[in-house]
Amino acid sequence: MTELQKPIVIGITGGSASGKTTVAHAIFEHFSKNSSIMLLEQDSYYKASDLPFAQRKLINYDHPLAFDTELLISDLKKLLRRESIDKPVYDYTIHNRSEETVHVEPKDVIILEGILILDDEELRNLMDIKVFVDTDDDIRVIRRIQRDMIERGRSLENIIQQYRATVKPMYHEFIEPTKRYADLIVPEGGENQVAIDLLATKIQAILNDRGLA
Repeated sequence: MTELQKPIVIGITGGSASGKTTVAHAIFEHFSKNSSIMLLEQDSYYKASDLPFAQRKLINYDHPLAFDTELLISDLKKLLRRESIDKPVYDYTIHNRSEETVHVEPKDVIILEGILILDDEELRNLMDIKVFVDTDDDIRVIRRIQRDMIERGRSLENIIQQYRATVKPMYHEFIEPTKRYADLIVPEGGENQVAIDLLATKIQAILNDRGLA
């Protein structure tokens, strides 16, 4: 495989409910008609656990050790070699990895999205562009409450308790410090159309340089 054929990896990170997924999907939609593109979510790579359900509910999902980063790096390297992967599936209703997997074929553009993708140096070094979506804490907690109640069937009390105990402190300890590794900081997430357009232009330039356009 020549260097011109190497897929592009766009890392998009930020705090929980920052709008990083909205940015990732905006980029995906921008290129989906003309380019071969895929989304790879760090959330799929939460570790499997043999702990009882009651203990699994107490896992700190905002800590770097919650993720199977070794497997994520291995899968990303396979995709960069133009090899297919069987992506794990994480089931939030049981707080554990599902027995199912999703077969994924390699693409020209890989959007890697997750809260801690910039925390690991080896993973960072596989990215061509690193983006940090920077959104105010108050906005993020409101979005998280809305999302988790609707999509994950969780109670308001449970969401607030988890936010205070782990989500907010882990953001300031582990996630926000990775902002220094970002090539582009996007305030307010998916509402920042100017930043999304600039990012899309940069991706297109790399595609052109590699003969993938």
